[in-house]
Amino acid sequence: MTAIERRIDTPHGEARLLVDQARKPVATLLLSHGAGNGIDTADLEALARHLPRNGVTVVRLEQPWKVAGRRVATAPPTLDDGLVAAANRLRTRTPLVVGGRSAGARSAARCARRLAASGCLALSFPLHPPGRPEKSRVEELAKAGVPTLVIQGERDPMGRPEEFPDGTDLCVVPGADHGLAVPARGPISQDDALAIVVEGALEWIVREVTGAGAGNGRPA
Repeated sequence: MTAIERRIDTPHGEARLLVDQARKPVATLLLSHGAGNGIDTADLEALARHLPRNGVTVVRLEQPWKVAGRRVATAPPTLDDGLVAAANRLRTRTPLVVGGRSAGARSAARCARRLAASGCLALSFPLHPPGRPEKSRVEELAKAGVPTLVIQGERDPMGRPEEFPDGTDLCVVPGADHGLAVPARGPISQDDALAIVVEGALEWIVREVTGAGAGNGRPA
């Protein structure tokens, strides 16, 4: 099924939504991209391709800076504004999960409670800048205020799985880096790595969102 494209206005310019609609949705996942890439990264595309077959509508948000053709992301508050604008435009009676990769994961954590989301999906959460563990962003993650799954590469220089606090709901991708890419001779193939991302996200949504939280949908 071909994704439906929508353009929306935000306080910082036009953003783009790509909607991969489930036939009988039980949840909606709104995903934003990182500071260096767009919505066409392998992990976001894998979620958009596979989750709708399992009842989860996936909406990918391309932030205004990317739509405008800029190469560098704008300040974090502008990313939050874009995510909020996108969430407010969605028409769904299903539980809303906000998420994203890297900078998009940070934005989702900051906005989840404000958006009355049922969950937060954080792909490659940048726990700290590379080589700077003292500059921790763990508080940002902790303040999401909703059930949160972190999908993290085993070799992510911006936060290895063992650096996250005890009790963090983690799905670890063996051998993967910040882009969730794995080495050619690593423990698993790239296809297997993406399968872990999809299966981990789906299992968590079923467990934490559509099971206990199915009554928390946003009205149309």
